[in-house]
Amino acid sequence: MSAVKPETGLDEVHILWTSEGMSCDGDTVSVTAATLPSIEEVLLGLVPGLPKVHLHNKVLATEVGSEFMAAFHQAAEGRLGPYIFVMEGSIPNENINGDGFWTSMGNDPVTGQPITVNQWIDRLAPGAWAVVAAGTCATYGGIHAMAGNPTGCMGLADYLGPDFRSAGGLPIVNVPGCPVQPDNFMETLTWLLYQAAGLAPMIPLDKQLRPTWLFGKTVHEGCDRAGYYEQGDFAHDYNSPKCQVKIGCWGPVVNCNVTKRGWMDGIGGCPNVGGICIGCTMPGFPDKFMPFMDQPPGGTLSAGMTSVYGGLVRRLRAITNKTVNTEPKWRHRGAKLTSGYDPRWRA
Repeated sequence: MSAVKPETGLDEVHILWTSEGMSCDGDTVSVTAATLPSIEEVLLGLVPGLPKVHLHNKVLATEVGSEFMAAFHQAAEGRLGPYIFVMEGSIPNENINGDGFWTSMGNDPVTGQPITVNQWIDRLAPGAWAVVAAGTCATYGGIHAMAGNPTGCMGLADYLGPDFRSAGGLPIVNVPGCPVQPDNFMETLTWLLYQAAGLAPMIPLDKQLRPTWLFGKTVHEGCDRAGYYEQGDFAHDYNSPKCQVKIGCWGPVVNCNVTKRGWMDGIGGCPNVGGICIGCTMPGFPDKFMPFMDQPPGGTLSAGMTSVYGGLVRRLRAITNKTVNTEPKWRHRGAKLTSGYDPRWRA
């Protein structure tokens, strides 16, 4: 039976969220810290204009066993109303699993055999109003897909293909992060829910299927330490508040907004608290960013050039700083005005 294909202007939406990919459930845990909006506000109907939302997520569910799995089976059989399918965790290659399987969720009610995550994707993705990959494992493969892995892991777009479109006519929506930044995910989900309700235009995505307003700038562009880079003033250890490029930060080339947004309610975020950016929101993570804590390729040259002109800029600015930190000499209590005032008409 084909799945229900919803139209726009939905007033009720189910969210079928599986974290049974190669996953640590970290993205689900992270999203519980969101505040803009919080997941509680969405589920309780406190965000004006959103459709009523039913969340099916094993970590946050009160149901267990077959009661929890019921919604997934109903959706696979085309008996559940419009739904958004959220994938968390890398997608293993079940074509190379030998005599077993890599990962599964629930059992087939007829055969009693485990249902692999790949089978769930095949059953649920085509009928979903929207398909969302939460976290870098689901978006691009992440840690489990690094060189030398035995599972053949990949991201959701690698599995479904670049031309995939949901029942709602949307491409896969990728919200990377290891784990996903909580408000980045909830903002994206809220946009999709407004779009489903007919109150928002098509969600804007970049070539890597990331929301453009969240991943259109680099870590460096939003970093409080960026001014030190401009002046060629670099940290040499992790106790320094200065630019961390020389100790391994990839911020200048990584698309992520965590330096501007922070982590929880505007607080935290890797470089904001002394950590280097290791590129966890990027398709090439982790392989293309290793070894961590080494200066990025090109960093030696760019930092060297910056050190030359940055040192000069820093010295010139120090002179200017000293100048503007000194009050003008005519501000005094003397008997004579020395400000240069020249009355136009004299008595």
